[in-house]
Amino acid sequence: MANKIRETKKEEPIEEQVQQAPVKKANAKPGKKGVLAKALSGVFSGTFLANEKNFKHVPFILFMAVVATSYIAYGYYADDTIRDVNKITNNLKELKSEFIYTKSELMFASKQSEVAKAAEPIGLKEPITPPLKIKVDSAQLNKKH
Repeated sequence: MANKIRETKKEEPIEEQVQQAPVKKANAKPGKKGVLAKALSGVFSGTFLANEKNFKHVPFILFMAVVATSYIAYGYYADDTIRDVNKITNNLKELKSEFIYTKSELMFASKQSEVAKAAEPIGLKEPITPPLKIKVDSAQLNKKH
């Protein structure tokens, strides 16, 4: 029976704590600021610079501001470089396709049948007989001169 009394006594304080917690929250002041809010308002208002403890951190803060600015600038530079690379790649693809098209036109126009068709209007005709090979002895040429 002693254990039952102890168990009931243990349960009662827990219930009292649960009931008291909402009462405390209802009585809290609505205008009370947190630590983070105070720190941020001090930074944005500039009052943190007046404190000598914070003033010794100013060089580090300036260094971090320079690093952040350079990081942002490098991001913009990288974006511009990527755009330029894409533009040049597209231009290269267009030039390659133009090269292939022009090369195929040249190969078609330089075929023997196409050359014969193009030369016909100006009076040139394709010879029917094959060309003759002329043999000259180089020793005889040297004696005459």
